[in-house]
Amino acid sequence: MQKIPFDNSYARDLEGLYLPWQGAKAPDPAMVWLNEPLAAELGLSAEDLRSPEGLAMLSGGEMPEGAVPLAMAYAGHQFGGFSPQLGDGRALLVGEVIDVHGQRQDIHLKGSGKTPFSRGGDGKAGLGPVLREVLIGEAMQALGIPTTRALSAVTTGERVWRETPLTGAVLARVASSHLRVGTFQFFYARQEVERLRRLADYAIARHYPELTGKDDRYLGFFHAVIARQMSLVAKWMSVGFIHGVMNTDNCTISGETIDYGPCAFMDRYHPDTVFSSIDTQGRYAYGNQPLLARWNLARLGECLLPLIAPENPDAAMPEVQSALESAESRYEALRRKKFGAKLGVSAADDALIDGFLDMLTAQNADFTQAFRHLMQAAAGDEAPLVAHLNSDPALVDWLAAWRAQLDAPEKMALVNPVYIPRNHKVEEALEAAQAGDLAPFGRLMAVLADPYTERAGLEDFAAPAPEGETQYVTYCGT
Repeated sequence: MQKIPFDNSYARDLEGLYLPWQGAKAPDPAMVWLNEPLAAELGLSAEDLRSPEGLAMLSGGEMPEGAVPLAMAYAGHQFGGFSPQLGDGRALLVGEVIDVHGQRQDIHLKGSGKTPFSRGGDGKAGLGPVLREVLIGEAMQALGIPTTRALSAVTTGERVWRETPLTGAVLARVASSHLRVGTFQFFYARQEVERLRRLADYAIARHYPELTGKDDRYLGFFHAVIARQMSLVAKWMSVGFIHGVMNTDNCTISGETIDYGPCAFMDRYHPDTVFSSIDTQGRYAYGNQPLLARWNLARLGECLLPLIAPENPDAAMPEVQSALESAESRYEALRRKKFGAKLGVSAADDALIDGFLDMLTAQNADFTQAFRHLMQAAAGDEAPLVAHLNSDPALVDWLAAWRAQLDAPEKMALVNPVYIPRNHKVEEALEAAQAGDLAPFGRLMAVLADPYTERAGLEDFAAPAPEGETQYVTYCGT
């Protein structure tokens, strides 16, 4: 295998935040899917990755020269309860490479076997959940939403036992880093302030280098992370994406979406929509996501107090609180911009946005299709929208108010996707793949690669699930 030019800054600079580890050796690794364009961006040879040596790396069992495989340590609030030690229980950081754009990228595995952080689990993953992460992550990339990426899906040649036996698989994931709010919580919970400072300086150098060396860099860092996170959530909301498990260990410092276990896209709009089987209280419902993002950011703010004001951390509380308050106003402004673009109104107010969404709720209407029908109304044909909203009593007045403000209809097609990962289509593709037929998976991937362009013959990918289907439920798989 061609030598990979790893530059492993995490292993070099953050002692105490990981344990060196080796993945389990897969008995018979085989490539199921390889993201060749992403491999090229990373400077990696697709041919090498498909070789026996490449498959050994991508499944976790053997590493090439220069790799420093390790299991990351982090803490986190999971559904509001704090765990001082979580960590990579079924994952490994293989190493870091500098891509063709000069950006540092992690190569990380999920499903590579037990680690010291496994907490009794087997550290393995099934093919279905691995391909689910491939599908959703690449769909998010095509939608223009910051995300971790899938590099490969490799089967291991063994069975993974859950409720039923599954085909074992490993996901290779690429991210600009795997630093999380929970990474900061790990050192903060132990009151290891100097290591916390080293972590913050590392995160600043890697993601916010413009702050390096500044006296107020830790407060500036907090503001910068807030800006990226609130932008990310506004983008989620604009396409009806529900993450499903917004714990602090799934809140990245980079502002990328991470962990596609129990996530899903809404069909019928309702702010209380939940898909995750474990979110029985609706903590991470669609409409709660901006609030929970701020809650997670508040936990990061707590960690930064002793860095912002070393002599008296409590003295930094007003500045941290002010930053958190700005997160709400920042999100509201981003929401107006995002949903305004979807409505074709450059200066949309909350009344116009909420009026439309209220009708979707009242009529149990499909979120994605409603905005596509609104595009037709902007072009002069209101009939599809009227039918979609069942002639809602509020629609006539709302349309009059909307038409008076409509000033950017040409932009609507750029932000209102035709195709999202419809839940029933995702399940169809995954069920077929697990039975050995990858054709539906490949077709769905091709459709989702160009979500804003309507194409003949793909009407079934734009339609919601048939009437009468049971409530969709997702699970933490990988």
